[in-house]
Amino acid sequence: MILFGGILLTTIALFFGCNSTKPRYTIGISQCSSDIWRNKLIDELHTANYDRDDVQLCFVSANDNDQRQIAQIDSLIAAGIDLLIVSPNQVSTISPAVDRAYGKGIPVILFDRKTDSPNYTAFMGADNYAVGYAMGTYIASQLNGRGSVLEIKGLQGSSPAIDRHKGFVEAMKDHPGIKIVASLQGDWTEESACKAMQDFIDQHPTATIPDYIFGQNDRMALGARKVLTQYAEKQQRPVNTRFCGIDALATANGGIEHIINGDLDASYIYPTRGDELFQLAMNILEGNKYERDNQLKAAIVTRDNANVMLMQAEEMMRQGKHIEQLHERANDYMQRLANQRMITLLSAGIIVLLALAAYFFWRFMRTRMRINKERAVMARQQIDFYTQAAHQLRTPLTLITGPLKQLQHTESVKNDNTEARAMLEIVSRNADQLAKVVDSILKPTYSTFPSEESEDLAQMETQNQGDATSLPVREGQESEPLEETADPLSILVVDDNADIRTYLRTILAPFYTISEAPDGKQGLEIAQRDVPDLIVSDVMMPVMNGLEFCQHVKESLATSHIPVILLTARALSAHQIEGFRSGADAYITKPFEAQLLLARIENLLKNRRVLKELWAPSQEPGHESNPETMKTSTKESQDTLSHDNNALEDNQATLAQEAVGGGLFLARFKAIIEEHMTDSDLSVEDLGTEIGLSRVQLYRKVKALTGHSPVELLRTARLQRARQMLLTTDKTIAEVAYDVGFSAPSYFTKCFRDEFGISPSELTNKP
Repeated sequence: MILFGGILLTTIALFFGCNSTKPRYTIGISQCSSDIWRNKLIDELHTANYDRDDVQLCFVSANDNDQRQIAQIDSLIAAGIDLLIVSPNQVSTISPAVDRAYGKGIPVILFDRKTDSPNYTAFMGADNYAVGYAMGTYIASQLNGRGSVLEIKGLQGSSPAIDRHKGFVEAMKDHPGIKIVASLQGDWTEESACKAMQDFIDQHPTATIPDYIFGQNDRMALGARKVLTQYAEKQQRPVNTRFCGIDALATANGGIEHIINGDLDASYIYPTRGDELFQLAMNILEGNKYERDNQLKAAIVTRDNANVMLMQAEEMMRQGKHIEQLHERANDYMQRLANQRMITLLSAGIIVLLALAAYFFWRFMRTRMRINKERAVMARQQIDFYTQAAHQLRTPLTLITGPLKQLQHTESVKNDNTEARAMLEIVSRNADQLAKVVDSILKPTYSTFPSEESEDLAQMETQNQGDATSLPVREGQESEPLEETADPLSILVVDDNADIRTYLRTILAPFYTISEAPDGKQGLEIAQRDVPDLIVSDVMMPVMNGLEFCQHVKESLATSHIPVILLTARALSAHQIEGFRSGADAYITKPFEAQLLLARIENLLKNRRVLKELWAPSQEPGHESNPETMKTSTKESQDTLSHDNNALEDNQATLAQEAVGGGLFLARFKAIIEEHMTDSDLSVEDLGTEIGLSRVQLYRKVKALTGHSPVELLRTARLQRARQMLLTTDKTIAEVAYDVGFSAPSYFTKCFRDEFGISPSELTNKP
């Protein structure tokens, strides 16, 4: 998963890298100088490049230095440009550098200026000869064929300066009446023209000021005007000379503006056409058709058309600025789009990674669950193996060690000093040793279940076993069974092994009435029919095992109060937890001692006896009580009477923990009696219907829990309520009798005397 995630992130990085860093084409532009005209060209090239994100433009300027331009061209070649646009500073000096670029297979476009080498791909620029010729013709027309003219040339050796001079001179040949006073040398800058003009004046102080001065660009024409104007002011004479130049830029302080304000008489538009230059470069790079020689058209600007030309130029500049703003907005939108695309792709990548992580986590958890399930199955199989082995070994051991102990404790064996007794002791010791060996073999050496289940086991043992473990049972000591009663307590033995049932009958029959069942299903039927006082059941049985049997017993209202002891060969703590969760009151592992079983039975049945005492009538019938003593205890009865129900509920809650539902059942039974006490027609059937048991089931359950029948408990509750009313109200004996559900006052009086030993009148002196 980590490898896949790395590949995904690398792919995303490469995607963005390929779309935002390396251009498809790189064009190098080598300018001979930096001025307004060339800055306009740069702006036009940038505008033309707006819709081509795959083209990178690299600009350099030599500032009229040949060696610098040569070095810059070589640097562009080394940088790996795809096409070179160059405006050579001079015709011959730059040719070797241009030839080197052309020789390396780099297309070369000569713009505005040429070299003396044929090694170039294409040329774009105005016809400087025609420009010079046109300006000469215009000046001749303004002088009407007569006058004097002074020319200021551009950089010596540059092709525009050479061609413009040739065209100008050629035009003057057609007008012999016009004299060219001088052709001064400049370098395209205003400063060079000022110096050249000042030198001319200094060298010819008496010369006549020319009628016209022609500068090969506007800057030089304005420089000459500045010097000549200063000279005229010193001489205190007017200047009638007119000036014209070339370029006619529409920018601030450009040629057209000077024509409008009168500084220049005329100028010639020398176009830049950066858009056409860019398109020519792209045609060459993309293999499209192109012309090798591309002439740019131009025109003269005078005062007659200067305003129109300026308006057109300003409108074009406004449109250019608008396009630039749109381009900036488009760039901003594209950047936002790129950012959104990056966020989307990164989000998609993260989602994919999260999905992969979730998938692998799901696979990991599924594998882990499968392994845990397989481990659980293996553990369960191992436990089942130990359980089966334990059942097969411990059950016979129980039938060996148990009867041996019983035999050893009989009087005949105790008094026998013969060899038979010694043999029995040998057998008993070896049987105990065998039991220990079986325990050590069958007990797993690993922990199959978590430790908290051991805590659950300890808590369940405390809640369900009560004080059984606190009863000391010494070897040879006889357990003390419960007191003999008129009706012996009954115990149901459920086990599929007939020998175990016989052995248990032998142990329990001297003290209890015993019934038997070979499986849980038959045992449940007997329990619901006979409602025994206690159940002893095996766990591993056919048809219905002991755990299911115990759960059904505890879920049935008729049998939920019956204590259940589970006998089993399953000795693991997990088995005991399983047994207690099914509702078992005690859990005894095989082999077991008879005295331990009797002690557990006695302890559980003791809880039943406590409940019986709690619900026993206050006095046996016929017992005489002293009226004064009864009255003396009346105040105490009145003080505690309001708390009887709470105390009974608290006792019953405690007994409920020990007797598994018996106290809760009796609390409900008492509440029903209290609710229907005034009904003289209330029957046992009515009570059974209300509580959800048949008449027989109700009778057996109540009798088992309290030792009294439901009728006796109903009568006792009515008489206790009657005694309370006689002591706390002004009602007559007859009224009280009717209020507690007796149909005849005379019968009430008889029952009252039988219950408390005195008559109602003796208690209250009421009629």
